[in-house]
Amino acid sequence: MATLWCFLFKDMKEIKVNAHGKINLSLDVLGTRPDGYHELDMIMQSVGICDVLTIKAVSSDELETPDQIVVTDNAGNLGAMKDNLAYRAAKLLVDEFGIEEMIHIHIEKNIPIAGGMAGGSADCAATLKGINEMFDLGLDLEGLKERGVKLGADVPFCILGGTARAQGIGEVLTPLTTCKLDNVLIAKPDISVSTAEVYRRIDTTPVERHPDTEALIKALANEDYDAIGKELCNVLELVTEPDYEVITQIKNIMKDEGAFGAMMTGSGPTVFGLFEKIDDATKAFETIEKANLTSQLYLTDFVD
Repeated sequence: MATLWCFLFKDMKEIKVNAHGKINLSLDVLGTRPDGYHELDMIMQSVGICDVLTIKAVSSDELETPDQIVVTDNAGNLGAMKDNLAYRAAKLLVDEFGIEEMIHIHIEKNIPIAGGMAGGSADCAATLKGINEMFDLGLDLEGLKERGVKLGADVPFCILGGTARAQGIGEVLTPLTTCKLDNVLIAKPDISVSTAEVYRRIDTTPVERHPDTEALIKALANEDYDAIGKELCNVLELVTEPDYEVITQIKNIMKDEGAFGAMMTGSGPTVFGLFEKIDDATKAFETIEKANLTSQLYLTDFVD
């Protein structure tokens, strides 16, 4: 769940929010809806990797720009600012609640970009939560999720955080007890995958094995690592993995080094491995790093 720190200075308000990334412990595509979206059934899990957002309400002379909302980041990867989900989240609340202050949002990016970890949605959720707190807007969790789903299907989960079953397009959430797991290896290869293309292709791809969601929920509740590893399943691997050998290479290294489960998250290309022992996770980290298979590599944990 996002952590917030709020500071009040003279004529400026400032709040810092951790925006946690997610992995999919399961992902099933049930079909295409009349509105064009895909009907999904997933288990989503927040992890310790997070972007850090600093949100400031400032005077116009401090921003030196005619724009009321400005979003910057440390990576220079924002593209068109007004297409950014954090900008759109701020704009939604500014318009709805008549906020007059200038708002500057700075994002310290750590979640892999375009990696299947909902980085943009996490930033969007953190912006909604931060501005709600900063300006005492009084929105509860349901109010935040109601606004978040207007901006993206993963945003409601990123607002909720922890572990949850996500159905519909991802907005119908059932919270689950978070399994304690401290050794999660996250590996992002230096490739990009089109989410839209992956979902288009899954419509015509034969799927022999679908996730047993109920069995995975039971395994997580019992903290049965062997059963969790057995029940990990993401049907989108059928589309993405054959196109990118590096995904298979990373998964194999993780399993060879002792992971009880390794799988691609979302539409890829990021791969995660789950380990009981920190020594095994560390050895897998070193092997993957030495093989130069990734652009980002993290050892993290599950967070609730």
